[in-house]
Amino acid sequence: MTVRLSFPTIVPALMLLGCLVSSGPGRAAVATTQVIDGRRVETIAVHAPGGQACIVFENGARATVDSWNKVIDALPPSVSVFAYNRPGYGKSDTTGTPRDGATIVAELRTRLRQQGCQPPYILVGHSLGGLYMQLFARQHPGDVAGLVLVDAVYPGVVKKPEDFPWLTRGAKRLFFSRTVNDEIDAIHQTGEAVLALPRIDDKPIIQLFNRPKGATAIPLDFGVMNMDRATAASVNAMYPHATRIVLDSDHQMQDQNAADVVAAIQSVMATQAGAQ
Repeated sequence: MTVRLSFPTIVPALMLLGCLVSSGPGRAAVATTQVIDGRRVETIAVHAPGGQACIVFENGARATVDSWNKVIDALPPSVSVFAYNRPGYGKSDTTGTPRDGATIVAELRTRLRQQGCQPPYILVGHSLGGLYMQLFARQHPGDVAGLVLVDAVYPGVVKKPEDFPWLTRGAKRLFFSRTVNDEIDAIHQTGEAVLALPRIDDKPIIQLFNRPKGATAIPLDFGVMNMDRATAASVNAMYPHATRIVLDSDHQMQDQNAADVVAAIQSVMATQAGAQ
């Protein structure tokens, strides 16, 4: 079930320890590994000469590029696509650079240039990747045609790492890789960087929220982690003109509800085409 909302709604908070319609088949998502600047990088890069935009995907924490396969496979062949594994994921080598959003966005922009992917970009980010895409769009609005935020993390939702409960800190260190730990520890910092930049109200933005399986009602006031009202209000106010869609899904909606994600991308593409 898909519910489209014309009023602000609450985004479910990041489940830190829980995880952290198409036009027909158009391509097969095949990842390749390249050596760039002496480091292996796993990517999916499809170039469509003359296409209207490049669709750029950013994974969530602990997720790899193959999580987008159903979405990428369903996109029309007339669009260019770039997806990749950040350092320390899949076959991409680890790095000693910081794992904050500013560094990750800078690295992504370098990869796009190296692959010959030209703006405007439609940015698609899942979970923590959605937070990185918000930073990308605010840092470089001239390069961005629109955003699709797939059950994204938003500024202010995740606390500073020193404020995590001790049990969460211990479990995080025990079960997650060093890369994932470093990314999680930088979430609050990345969120602050997003809020410090100008708004992007002129961009088409679609926000996809998950409705937890078994829920009897759409959570309008609080997310599944009982976000306080002040945080909920600030999240809702970040993108007042966005289209908000609540899906009967779990957090991995790019897998569970791939057709809805594709439809959101196509909607942003149509808005972009109409503005040209």
